[in-house]
Amino acid sequence: MKTICVFNQKGGVGKTTTVINLSAALGLNGKKVLVVDLDPQGNTTSGLGIDKFDLSKSVYDLMINGEYEEGCILKTEEENVDIIPATSDLSGVEVELINVDNKEKVLSNILSNIDDYDFCFIDCPPSLNTLSINALVASDSVLIPIQCEYYALEGVSQLMNTINLVRSSLNKNLEIEGIVMSMFDGRNNLSLEVVEEVKKYFKDKVFTTMIPRNIRLAEAPSYGMSALRYDKNSKGSIAYKKLAEEFL
Repeated sequence: MKTICVFNQKGGVGKTTTVINLSAALGLNGKKVLVVDLDPQGNTTSGLGIDKFDLSKSVYDLMINGEYEEGCILKTEEENVDIIPATSDLSGVEVELINVDNKEKVLSNILSNIDDYDFCFIDCPPSLNTLSINALVASDSVLIPIQCEYYALEGVSQLMNTINLVRSSLNKNLEIEGIVMSMFDGRNNLSLEVVEEVKKYFKDKVFTTMIPRNIRLAEAPSYGMSALRYDKNSKGSIAYKKLAEEFL
């Protein structure tokens, strides 16, 4: 199982949208995908149709107990996509793990007991804390969504510093999987300029497929489904299908 964390310390860049729709597109390609929602907001959980207010077990329980437990993985309505869901309880993990030895490796230990998937995607919180460090330590690679907006490159060097710190001390094999440009508008000069800047910085790590601004992408989570199930012919769905092909 290849584990990829979708990470950017900046909020609102399309992390959750990418986790849900890339997972759904890979599932349609016959790949078995596990999603781990590591964001206390639980948007990936509800976006994949799981009621986060009606869970007997969540990723919080696993993080606190420090081990994998049966019954924590739920099936979703998306083809070949399962999830370890999140609840708001997860926001307490930071404090509860404070005296735990090797607390940055808790998630890694849990995932080492799961192997019947092709890919595992971890949706990270939009901040650098115990949860996101756990995700980076547990992952083989990092997928970085960057939105095509003026402040996009703000924080990118900080993001790379974080990744390099984790590499140097906790996970020397961590790679950059690629950069996904989100909220792209080809009619907008700014979008094109931002893409060029990001390509200068990350070179061939930038995926060719751009994710457009798309109303269907924005609407789908409120129905608890991926855009690919909500409207498979929308521009957003088509873009994520192309991204999945490029990813594979």
